[in-house]
Amino acid sequence: MNQRRSRRPAPRPPEGTPAPAELARMARSGLAGAARVARWADAALGPGRDGATADGKATLSDATAERAARDLGLTPAQVRADWDTARLAGLIEVHGDTARPGWRLRAWDRDDSAVLRGWVALFDAWSLAHPEPEEHEPAAVAEVVSAMPQVLSFLQLSAGPVPVPQLLDLLQQRVTELRTERCEVDYVSRPHHSGGPPADGPRDDVSRAPGARPGLGTEPRRPRPAPAGPAVADAPLEPLLDWALRALASVGALTYGDGQATLTPLGSWAVWVKLEQICVAAQSPAGNIEQGAEDMLRGCGRLRPNAARAEYRAWLAARPVGSAVTELIDAARGEDALLRGLAFEALRVVGAPAEPEVRAVLDEPTLRPYALLWLAEHDGADPEDAHEVLTREEATWLWVDTAAAVADHGEAPLLVRHLESAVQPTVPALLNEVRAVGHPRTVQVLVALAAAHPDPALAKAVRRAAFQVHTGG
Repeated sequence: MNQRRSRRPAPRPPEGTPAPAELARMARSGLAGAARVARWADAALGPGRDGATADGKATLSDATAERAARDLGLTPAQVRADWDTARLAGLIEVHGDTARPGWRLRAWDRDDSAVLRGWVALFDAWSLAHPEPEEHEPAAVAEVVSAMPQVLSFLQLSAGPVPVPQLLDLLQQRVTELRTERCEVDYVSRPHHSGGPPADGPRDDVSRAPGARPGLGTEPRRPRPAPAGPAVADAPLEPLLDWALRALASVGALTYGDGQATLTPLGSWAVWVKLEQICVAAQSPAGNIEQGAEDMLRGCGRLRPNAARAEYRAWLAARPVGSAVTELIDAARGEDALLRGLAFEALRVVGAPAEPEVRAVLDEPTLRPYALLWLAEHDGADPEDAHEVLTREEATWLWVDTAAAVADHGEAPLLVRHLESAVQPTVPALLNEVRAVGHPRTVQVLVALAAAHPDPALAKAVRRAAFQVHTGG
């Protein structure tokens, strides 16, 4: 029996927050240069025209930057800066040496929600928008990136200018907590900050600001920092806080000067949106918010598709996108075929930020069919037609993998119906190709199918095929 779940009332933004149309106007203004370069790239670098990049890594080539600068009346440096902003905001997508407009560019002038999503994507990638200090250890930089959500939460709750020394004290506390959570310093020896709990015991989670959860304005693809050594532990945080505040100012999230920082209306709204996502995540229907990817996917295997997608969104909202994608792909590499399929369903919820990681697994035979389908749908293919990107062998491998998931977690009639989804026109042709594809679960799948199928003759043929695969015949 399906029960209708009472909907949570739509939350209202803090008093004084501009209307969505006004926020979108601000975002369009701040991203005007990026949109201009994106439109130029759409016209000048489309299919059949000269490439945009020289290294296949989305870095604008010198020739393209010079050409854009001449056409737009800008310097090459300005073009490169706007190009990077456009990519981070999803206005430009680069595949190899070809640039194409992102879907947000198509909707830029008519869809306020697309504009605001583009700006939030830029806000999430603030640590990529402004070069990090070269003289600092990458692990120290990564700690500051992970700690900034609490600083942003404090700025949002303050609703006004906050002195930098106060932000520095908060940053130091949060970095200490992060190191303690990773067991890199003894919790007994943690320094006691003014207004904080005693230094001789672990700090209870309720003492953390809501934004202390990961996922709020954090860069989506930064690798997890290595354990902090003495050099990292002793690294001064003042210059890193200065860098972080300048980077956030460069994307329009705050103003920074005269020894204080203040969130802009866009920045305050974005932080509120992130905190609301975390609140929703904490109330996730199936309670998977605190689980790792594998346990979360296993829990979602019992849900209907819409409910599962709600769980994916809740789980993702509480984590930095980069680490969440890594967790999902690691879960997909396991032996459970059901988790493999569910992991890529969750990656569909992630969308564009997952693309580089999905492309990176194309050389892994176990994940390649799933990655090809994901990329085809991401590139705009109809889900019903996406299977056309698979070779016959890849489609057969995927059929066996899906059958393994059904055999392990489904019911016998589902496995019988799964026969209808095979690309082969006859069962003998399917059995021949299944035997040739070399899936490690082939024998178990064929045995389960033979046991489930009501046709004695067909079941006998399937059992024979299973025996032949088992004996190498």
